[in-house]
Amino acid sequence: MARILVVDDEADIRESTKVALESMGHTVLMAKDGKEALQVLKGGQKLDLVILDFFMPEMSGREVLEEMRKDKKTANIKVAMMTVARLGEAGEKELKKLKILDFIPKPVDLQDFKARIGKLLKA
Repeated sequence: MARILVVDDEADIRESTKVALESMGHTVLMAKDGKEALQVLKGGQKLDLVILDFFMPEMSGREVLEEMRKDKKTANIKVAMMTVARLGEAGEKELKKLKILDFIPKPVDLQDFKARIGKLLKA
């Protein structure tokens, strides 16, 4: 199945997301913040998807995504943003320029989450 990086500053969110993804047969890597995420990404591991928290201290999800898109090795990795924020149309448009495939709302509905992940991996 897929190799997925989950990036969230909240340990319980990381862990529950990992459990859900592993129950679907995926391999999960985790990072607690943006800097750790970039280290994992630059480590050269093949990833099929990054699930990225929008609001994190020190380095936001948007900043991580901007760095990913600048690097040839990570520029084309699929990314979904997971956030409590309800972004307006302008905000979503701006982030879609950075090739975000989906916005997963928190708190996560498990059935919806699994359906979204399935669609993202097929995209």
